[in-house]
Amino acid sequence: MEEISKVELRNLDIDDYHELKESMIQAYSNWPGAYWSEDHIQSLLKLFPEGQIAVLVDDVVVGCALSLIVDYDKFGDSHTYEEITGNYSFKTHTKDGNVLYGIDVFIRPEYRGLRLGRRLYDARKELCEQLNLEAIIFGGRIPKYYKYSSELTPREYIQKVKYKEMYDPTLSFQLSNDFHVKKVLTGYLPGDKESKEYAVLMEWDNIYYEKPSDKAKNYKSVVRLGLVQWQMRQY
Repeated sequence: MEEISKVELRNLDIDDYHELKESMIQAYSNWPGAYWSEDHIQSLLKLFPEGQIAVLVDDVVVGCALSLIVDYDKFGDSHTYEEITGNYSFKTHTKDGNVLYGIDVFIRPEYRGLRLGRRLYDARKELCEQLNLEAIIFGGRIPKYYKYSSELTPREYIQKVKYKEMYDPTLSFQLSNDFHVKKVLTGYLPGDKESKEYAVLMEWDNIYYEKPSDKAKNYKSVVRLGLVQWQMRQY
């Protein structure tokens, strides 16, 4: 790799799509066709532009973090990727939601190991705090699980990764970034052969979250006026 002169983190733009697509194809080389269409990216940028974050190396998009805001109470911990994204329509996004839900994050292979992924995660955390959301949640892949699926259950695999007895490039990274495991999801992402279609529901809690005050709810929206009509006598 040539020497890097500039690294930039900024909001994604639709003009970045061709570079973004190439990075996605390379990032998911073991999963043919696993990249977002231009229409999908356009929809995300229209709905929630500040939630789509790109990392550029020498002015080239080499990675990205895509997110939605959802009302997590409507989904709970047992959901699929299709459900949380509204069948990939992103209609589940709502400004009144309480959770920043990560729907994708990736780094082009040749730029991994440069802490670019950590920068994307830190940007997500900062956004979560700025928007006063309760947490960041996502279903994380376990791409090395297929190698051990015949001898380990997903729970056993996660425990070994958690205690650093094994290494998983995705799960190990997420655990090192202060995310904790909430649950194992079954059939989360159809077609994810590496993870055997399992996913690990991960959460990062926003310790600065402040619950909106209920005081405003105590104010009456209807004000009663007492009116008196005075009869004027002729002078």
